[in-house]
Amino acid sequence: MTDTSVPAKKILIVEDDQYLRELYVEILEEEGFYVEHAQDGETGYQKIFHGGYDLVLLDIMLPKMDGLSILDKIKNETPPMNPNRSIIVLSNLGQETTVAKALTLGANGYMIKSDYTPAQVINKVKEALA
Repeated sequence: MTDTSVPAKKILIVEDDQYLRELYVEILEEEGFYVEHAQDGETGYQKIFHGGYDLVLLDIMLPKMDGLSILDKIKNETPPMNPNRSIIVLSNLGQETTVAKALTLGANGYMIKSDYTPAQVINKVKEALA
């Protein structure tokens, strides 16, 4: 049973794959998190810009604006109106240069989707929010 006196942690999932997006939303909500989502980079950027998330799970390969461009914009152009506590990239791109660039642009972590089961993603989310 969730303690309702403590507000649920607020998570944003920016993921264009509908199946994965819905899966992550469902399992995170089952864990008691408040979850919002975006299916493309432009919408994701707007939500990240408005901010106030405890955690953002950000894909790299997105329609309209990729994840690296989002990170670059919030770091170098327009910081969020309300800070986001943590941004973790959750992508299938695992090249060292992509990982390094994401971390340089302010990502707090990088997870390669194919390396994690949904249960392991939940555990990483909980670690990031601890």
